[in-house]
Amino acid sequence: MAERRRTVWVERVEGRPELPLPARATPGSAGFDVAAAEAVELVRGRVDLVGTGLRLRPPAGFFLEMRPRSGLSSRGVIMVNAPGTIDRDYSGEIKLPLTYLFDGSYPIRIGDRIGQLRLVEDLAARFAPGRVRPVATRTGGFGSTGR
Repeated sequence: MAERRRTVWVERVEGRPELPLPARATPGSAGFDVAAAEAVELVRGRVDLVGTGLRLRPPAGFFLEMRPRSGLSSRGVIMVNAPGTIDRDYSGEIKLPLTYLFDGSYPIRIGDRIGQLRLVEDLAARFAPGRVRPVATRTGGFGSTGR
């Protein structure tokens, strides 16, 4: 099956270093890595919005999701509000809310890969009042499978 590609328009924010455009690290990667456009010292208990120096516009019928990088999470760096939704009508700089879980600090340097983007199809939906009939016996919310 031929690969279908969609164009996501990218604009660099004025005054930011010329970093690589979002790109897959390997042919099998699901996400497109995004780099930091500023240096930040992450500390425990504080959320820093780390700029990417990029504005993005997905094609009609799509939106973008920003996800954390698993390699950073294993070092105590997590993305708050993950995954983050980037709506098609948002035109500001993409910034990632990062925090550090361990004692001390963690340096983010310009060019460090701090997140990964996914292009997601935005399916139209209509929500209508009506009776919701159970299709399974599971209820109870979080942990309802017993795991």
